[in-house]
Formats: sequence, structure tokens, C-alpha cells
Amino acid sequence: MNSYDRSATVSVAYATVEQQFYVTVAFEQGMTVKQAIQQSGIPTQVELPAQFACGIFSQRIDDLEQLLQAGDRVEIYRSLTANPKEIRRKRAAANPTSRYCRGNRFKQLYK
Repeated sequence: MNSYDRSATVSVAYATVEQQFYVTVAFEQGMTVKQAIQQSGIPTQVELPAQFACGIFSQRIDDLEQLLQAGDRVEIYRSLTANPKEIRRKRAAANPTSRYCRGNRFKQLYK
């Protein structure tokens, strides 16, 4: 058995364009999301946006004062750099598929 007890910790995750952070901090009874973020040291390493969203195991939360349980993963979300719908529209315009045009899969066969 490993001496590292995962249940006595809380993980904090954040990703920038350049790098990713996944920091584990010691869990204390009554710990809030805000305290976990501060203890992780992420705000000292990168500049977090003034208004950012958070979640616990991909479940978005609105209150940074929400209490954590041992083993939780706190995620700090940043805004998207590109609109996914716009990317799909551009890809569809560049590679049209309809009943009058062959699909994308035939392009590589008939080059």
C-alpha cells in the first residue's frame, strides 16, 4: 500500500494556452474552493482573470465559498479562445458534403 493517501488531499487544476497546472494540496476540514485555490499557489504563478468560473469534477459552481470534501478536484475555467461553432462552419465550407458532392472521405482516394 502506498504511503500517499489520496483521500487526505484536494487537487486544483488550471490550464493556460502555454501550460497546465495540476496541484495537490492537503485537505483540511471546512476547506472552501477559494482556500484550495490560494493554497495551490496557482494565482502566484499565473495571472487569473478577474472573473473566472470554477467547478468540482466538471460540475460548475457559482460560490467560491462552497465546502470541499477530501479527494475533490477543483477546476478553474478560462474563457474559450475560439468559438467552436465558427470553427465547424469554416471546416464545412472548406469541405462541402451533399448529395451532389462526394464526401470528405473520397478526397484521399481520388487525388
